[in-house]
Amino acid sequence: MSPAARPRGAISTSHHLATEAGAAALRAGGNAVDAALAAAATLCVVYPNNVALGGDLVAIVRNPRGEIRFLNATGPAPAGQSLAALRTKHGDALPLRGIDTVTVPGGVCGWNSLHGYGATRPWAAHFDDAIRHAEAGFPNSRSVAAALVEDRDSLSRDPGAREVFYPDGAPLAEGARLVQPALARTLRRLAAGGSAEFYEGETAERWIAGLQALGSKITRQDALDYSASWGEALEGEFGGVRVLTGPPNTSGFMLLRALDAVSGADGGPGIEDPLGAGAGALARAFFASNLVRAAALADPAAGGATGAELVAMAAPDRPIAGDAKASGDTVGLSAVSADGWAVSLINSVYWGFGAHILEPATGIVFQNRGTSFSLDPASPNAFAPGKRPRHTLMPVLVLRGEELAWVPATMGGAAQPQVHAQLLLRSLAGADPHEATHAPRWMVDELPGASPGGRATVTAEADVPEAVRDAIAAAGFAVSVVPPRTEDLGHANLIRVDDDGYAAASDPRSDGSAIVVGTG
Repeated sequence: MSPAARPRGAISTSHHLATEAGAAALRAGGNAVDAALAAAATLCVVYPNNVALGGDLVAIVRNPRGEIRFLNATGPAPAGQSLAALRTKHGDALPLRGIDTVTVPGGVCGWNSLHGYGATRPWAAHFDDAIRHAEAGFPNSRSVAAALVEDRDSLSRDPGAREVFYPDGAPLAEGARLVQPALARTLRRLAAGGSAEFYEGETAERWIAGLQALGSKITRQDALDYSASWGEALEGEFGGVRVLTGPPNTSGFMLLRALDAVSGADGGPGIEDPLGAGAGALARAFFASNLVRAAALADPAAGGATGAELVAMAAPDRPIAGDAKASGDTVGLSAVSADGWAVSLINSVYWGFGAHILEPATGIVFQNRGTSFSLDPASPNAFAPGKRPRHTLMPVLVLRGEELAWVPATMGGAAQPQVHAQLLLRSLAGADPHEATHAPRWMVDELPGASPGGRATVTAEADVPEAVRDAIAAAGFAVSVVPPRTEDLGHANLIRVDDDGYAAASDPRSDGSAIVVGTG
């Protein structure tokens, strides 16, 4: 089909209001980059447990010439903080929440990089829906309402979060109107002033002062010095397709390791029927990747291993004690347009509501990515000023030769590479995006030894076939069964590129949707 006859594009995200914002950008003549930006800005309003202006971003982008670039907009630790000071304050490990877990937010700078690279619509247009939802409010989603209950003890102690999310002392219920006036004002300033407003304008002054009042070491200079960076994607081959993902400091290498184990490209025997009788062997491959991430993933700009080295690295014989903290909440979105643009984008505040800090003057929730640093001086991922922590985030594109085949994206912390592997294996076996995203799911947990017998654990949804669960158990894992379509096993979004258009689906574990925008 000629580009003129193909539908305008497709967008799939974890919240239906964000999907509608992205689809509106496509209908207005924008491309996949415009759609991704409009959706990302909206997600920072409607899904604050998963993403906010105070978070990070990574993306893989394919342009109409077929060039593929990786965008790293993950932020560093403050220059004025030190490993010694953190060890004095916290001992051998950083807390999961709190002011010392806040790193410089990279997401807004990432938006600016994407806009400058390929957007066709004005910068301000990307914020229209986000501003409207922040000002007028919207019905609170299932995911946010559940997270407010789960995180109540910690989150409600923060004055800014308490005012927005616990207005009468109780968590805002599903369907109740969530209004964020301070965030709306911030979004209006960003729309008018560009990303510079976030890093050097009035907004920067407000959020930096607010965090410093809580003890943050982030300064105006840290914000001014920050810049996102473009680079090459990490690439592998599997089943006749090219799989492109994020290099370190992201976790993309883990997907390639799993696929190499299935194909035998790692020197092993390969895995036959990896989502069936071979699920136990696949679980072992995931477990080995978890060990490598905990032991060796770090910022390559600070001496960390390359993606190729991590793909080839032998797994440690045992877990690294106290160094596996890769859970988290995130949003992934997929966008493609008929002019040849495609985007797999991940935006995140890491764990639910990040550091549990909502800066009241700006309405911004801040990430807790700093908790991913090790406080062991010998670790490759040891805290250092200006260093980026290791990241769970990993965008993915899948091509057949030079032609785009699938645009997947997912959240899920430690599960992200495992979700991507299951999506791709199902897709290559003939599943359409709806079938692939809705299929029963399982994951090898990041923290081994949680079961009474000390075995590594696998979380499996109840509708995972019994034979699959038996194969995983026979491989030595303790299997924990949870209800079907459990949010902890990730929100996936998937677009398939067909000869005559697109097929798209969003994960039922989220509040999302997928829209294919026609030619009319």
